[in-house]
Amino acid sequence: MKKLLLFIFFVSALHSNILQETIDTAPFGATIKLPAGIYKGGIIINKPLTILGNEDGVIIDGEGIGVVITINSSDVTLKNLTITNSGNEMYNLDSAVFIEKAKHFEISNCKILNSLYGINMLMVEDSIISDNFITSKENEISLRGDALKIWHSHNNIISNNIIDKARDANLNYSNNNKVINNFVTNSRFGINISHSKDNIVKENTFKYNSVSLMLMMTQNTKATNNIIQSSKGAAGIGVMLKGGSNLIFKNNILRYNAKGMYIDSKWTEMGMKRYITNNEISYNKEAIHFHLTIRNNTFTDNEFVGNIDDIVKSTAGFETKLNVVEHNYWDRYTGFDKDGDNIGDTSHKIYQYADRLWQYNNKVKFFYASPVMALLDFLAQVAPFIEPILLLEDKKPIVNPTVNMDSLKD
Repeated sequence: MKKLLLFIFFVSALHSNILQETIDTAPFGATIKLPAGIYKGGIIINKPLTILGNEDGVIIDGEGIGVVITINSSDVTLKNLTITNSGNEMYNLDSAVFIEKAKHFEISNCKILNSLYGINMLMVEDSIISDNFITSKENEISLRGDALKIWHSHNNIISNNIIDKARDANLNYSNNNKVINNFVTNSRFGINISHSKDNIVKENTFKYNSVSLMLMMTQNTKATNNIIQSSKGAAGIGVMLKGGSNLIFKNNILRYNAKGMYIDSKWTEMGMKRYITNNEISYNKEAIHFHLTIRNNTFTDNEFVGNIDDIVKSTAGFETKLNVVEHNYWDRYTGFDKDGDNIGDTSHKIYQYADRLWQYNNKVKFFYASPVMALLDFLAQVAPFIEPILLLEDKKPIVNPTVNMDSLKD
């Protein structure tokens, strides 16, 4: 009988969750300091408290089942933890951390590893996600979860995080958030903000993503001082803009992308929508790619250097001239500056010549940049055999750039 009781006690202790028991018995607002070790995940937090890794090597292991940490309370802080091994069920949104209907939440200085979704936030406000390393599972990119899945969450700060080899980082229907100084690499959509307003995307670095920054149907978004480069693949896009209004895109660097900026706007939209100013747009295959129409854009004080094409339009028709384009530097500008005011005496006009063939016909694109197409373009500019299409006109082009051109090649 004693042996049987001892066996039952041993099995019970083996399957107990010491961390969950500690959380359940802790008073409201308590700080739980964990020594190094592996703690069983699947924990649920229903009260305000702090879980702090008191030293390196504090691991909360979900053991490949479900959500590792679920939080249903405001005023919860997670710091200096390694959170790993969520479940694999995408339809269940298996995550390292799931937070719902909370305020004043913080997760900082944590490592989120081998988890399908990283941080999943639903209706979370006034919270901080900072100084974390987040990666997904070693799946094909479309089968990974999102490093950040943020829905209906407002007034949050996402800063100083490193995100690598995830699928996307999404902010949907989320307003007044600040995304600052993050480093996002090797993902599908680096940062995707949709149907949201009054967000700030500032001083982030994006490299080797399929689309680094996607803004869809946003209002009053400010994207400033970001480095966006080396988007992957033949269709890799630095910045994709679809719909929305009052976008400020300023002081950014767009380099080494197949498409530096892709703009998809409706021909019915009214009023100025996008203010693209003081950016360096260099060494891209296409600097600016318009899908349907070219309208309601302000392009001022940008520098276009070393791009194979500065302006491309992929569909015929819907030609408009409702743009403000001036004081940009174009390395293809061939005019003069007789009065020395650094503004060209003639405007810089960007036409679509014979290259409309490959832009509208995918079969002809195979010959892009070939000597034959280059010769056709040259001959078309000298003696157009088809009336060219005026895409953009900079009426006050800058003759000499304000930055060192050699520095753009670094």
